[in-house]
Amino acid sequence: MSDDHKTKMQAVQADKAARKAELRDPERGLVLVHTGKGKGKTSSAFGVLARALGWKQSVGVVQFIKGKWVTGERRFFEDLGVAWHSMGEGFTWDTQDRARDIAAAQAAFAKAREMMESGDFDLVVLDEINIAMRYDYLSVTEVLAGLDARHKRTAVILTGRDAKPEICDYADLVTEMTEIKHPIKAGIKAQRGIDF
Repeated sequence: MSDDHKTKMQAVQADKAARKAELRDPERGLVLVHTGKGKGKTSSAFGVLARALGWKQSVGVVQFIKGKWVTGERRFFEDLGVAWHSMGEGFTWDTQDRARDIAAAQAAFAKAREMMESGDFDLVVLDEINIAMRYDYLSVTEVLAGLDARHKRTAVILTGRDAKPEICDYADLVTEMTEIKHPIKAGIKAQRGIDF
């Protein structure tokens, strides 16, 4: 290694150490938003869920919109004892019943609030809650109030496309998934183990 390269790398390390020393612990669970038109929002949230389980943390899931259909992640995480609540009535184009969809979203959010406020969970995933807000099944105001009321130990991940700007402003981390290519556009149906 050249002396010039070594000197540059030492400077990079010193800069990183100085920035790290300035970081603080928020002493509360973070709020993460996974949104965008690309695939991977829920999958990414479940990756964080697996990470939390690796640290022996207590985790839970409330699924909005998605119905009771069995997915690989649900089977896997329920076998590990994860508190899992699929409370949607199915995708909105399946139900065609706005009142029923609103009632299901409200019931799911009541369960989510119970979990977030209990102090029993390090992480709660609110899967597809952004869709529930997109269709006005839940108001942004009530979701923000629920996030404010969460126990200080509880981190929350909100998934679904079209996250509301107020939710993104509130969050500590926002990631937007961008679709570049999708197999459905090539006529390929959803695949077990990849899509569900």
